[in-house]
Amino acid sequence: MTTPSRTGLRVLDLFSCAGGAAMGYHRAGFDVDGVDLVPRPNYPFPQYQGDALTHLERLLTTGDIGQYAFVHTSPPCQAGCALTVGTNASQGWGRDHVQLIPELRTLLEATGLPYVIEQPNGRAPVRRDLTLCGEMFGLGVLRHRTFELGNWATVQPAHPRHRGYVRGYRHGVYRDGPYVAAYGAGGGKATVSEMQSAMGITWTDAREELTEAIPPVYTEWIGTAFLTCRQGVFA
Repeated sequence: MTTPSRTGLRVLDLFSCAGGAAMGYHRAGFDVDGVDLVPRPNYPFPQYQGDALTHLERLLTTGDIGQYAFVHTSPPCQAGCALTVGTNASQGWGRDHVQLIPELRTLLEATGLPYVIEQPNGRAPVRRDLTLCGEMFGLGVLRHRTFELGNWATVQPAHPRHRGYVRGYRHGVYRDGPYVAAYGAGGGKATVSEMQSAMGITWTDAREELTEAIPPVYTEWIGTAFLTCRQGVFA
């Protein structure tokens, strides 16, 4: 699936899971290397298995961080998200229930590189430099995500009004709507095929990977905005 990048630039994708973010950067023209604690055979690019923070420290110590132009991170949100706390052990994220972001941010700043820290809205201590939503891209999920942007900036795109409800039960009431709930199971939640279609992810059919993924179009937008910024003009 990998092809030479159009830009000659490489992204380091930490806490990479199955590659939702990675695919977006690839489509924006980057080469991508992933890092995840557990084997992710569905990840569509080169991937190192190990602790993301330890790997980043090693890259800093050896100077090998210099091969990258940009770092994307999607650290687990166990400290602020009950759903993630409950699944942490089975997903293999490590460092049980520890807030990783302060340590991660310190290491990212030490690289001197532009970076992103991605989190669900309101779930962790990150700056809300950028918020993206599926409705901005005409997707079948809302999937709001907050992005802290380090050592670079871009403009916030307009957030369109949502077209209706997320399909499923909430507080015992079923509502239909144009979006699917891409998490959990039952109660009107999305099937695997519905999640794949709604988010534009075709290379994994593992439910747990899909529920943790962000749509590739988010990072395709971010990667394109970064390239525009890098050329000296805001996106």
